[in-house]
Amino acid sequence: MTEVLQWVIDEFPTLETKIAWNQPMYTDHGTFIIGFSIAKPHFAVAPEGIVIEKFADKIEAAGYNMGKKFMRIKWDQPVNYDLLREIIQYNIDEKKDCTTFWRK
Repeated sequence: MTEVLQWVIDEFPTLETKIAWNQPMYTDHGTFIIGFSIAKPHFAVAPEGIVIEKFADKIEAAGYNMGKKFMRIKWDQPVNYDLLREIIQYNIDEKKDCTTFWRK
């Protein structure tokens, strides 16, 4: 998990790192971009439900399980950093004019 969080910081240095709801997350100009959480069998990546829907085919192709608002990456699965980069950049681009934390 530390490797993934550091990758986000290195890849997107303009994002602000926050801890909220006891989870690491990244914001841009005060709006939520992506969050992470840890569970025993996996870690979850949460970019908001609308983003999970948009990237559902790519998430499934990567072999990850999905919930309505997050995808699960098992500890023994490789992290698809290209997909993660695409998801984060999508949120940054789509929310550039967003003035609220979550999408409305």
